[in-house]
Amino acid sequence: MTKVLVATVKPFAPKAVEAIQAVFNKAGYECNFFEKYGSQDDFVAAVKDAEALIVRSDKVTPEVIGAAPNLKIVVRAGAGFDNVDLPSATANEVVVMNTPGQNSNAVAELALGLMVYQARSQFNGTSGSELYGKKLGIHAYGNVGRHVARIAKGFGMEVFAFDPFIPNETMENDGVVVCGTAEEMYGLCDYISLHIPANEHTKESINYDLMSKLSGAATLVNTARKEVINEEDLKKILEDSSEFKYLSDIAPGNAEELKEAFPARVFFTPKKMGAQTAEANINAGIAAARQIIAFIEEGDTTFKVN
Repeated sequence: MTKVLVATVKPFAPKAVEAIQAVFNKAGYECNFFEKYGSQDDFVAAVKDAEALIVRSDKVTPEVIGAAPNLKIVVRAGAGFDNVDLPSATANEVVVMNTPGQNSNAVAELALGLMVYQARSQFNGTSGSELYGKKLGIHAYGNVGRHVARIAKGFGMEVFAFDPFIPNETMENDGVVVCGTAEEMYGLCDYISLHIPANEHTKESINYDLMSKLSGAATLVNTARKEVINEEDLKKILEDSSEFKYLSDIAPGNAEELKEAFPARVFFTPKKMGAQTAEANINAGIAAARQIIAFIEEGDTTFKVN
């Protein structure tokens, strides 16, 4: 019987736990849930018998992988997978997958919700502005970006996008104006919604030079990763441009300093909330379970990332 460990310091919602357990029960797999654990050492100790592992934001380090001699597959229930050490997994012949698309609508709705919140002066009782007629730039037109475009068009926004990895026709068919460079898009738009991954090419790529292309009253929304922002440059652009605004569900390292200095122009959720909906929670958990079964039973590596 294949042994699956679902290790989540931030547990799945109860309905998602029930759904994941049902999928594995039907397949005849043993599934154990290891939730709200106290330390990384506890995680390392828990994986020793696991053949398959499901995580959320949990750190799958070389120590975790090394402690699980029978481990065959790790599935990150979500789109990002920078919390999994891919070189170590590959060296130990462990397949790593994500579940792209399962959280996309939830993240997109949050991005637009943040825009509305800031446009209406953080609901402080004063007059605000509307999204209708504003220009929105989508930086990376993947699963989340497509949903952002769909929702933004419903608000009556003019939508632009930059993504060198997506065919122009795909964006054009969605009624999106394609930009040749990020700089071009930033120079055109009132709002920018970030959806780029955090990797060696993108970390701190959202820097002063790029942010300064935005008009003074522009709003930058980050529901991607905190590492893509150059935080010192973010502070500098807020200092230099009295109308620039920054909203995120991943607080930067200097969040308290920024909130004190620019309370009306920055906002950070208490924790990363892009996937924090009942629907996304269930969808990602079930997808992860089904991907494990498809891999074990059929060798299906459709969503392999290493």
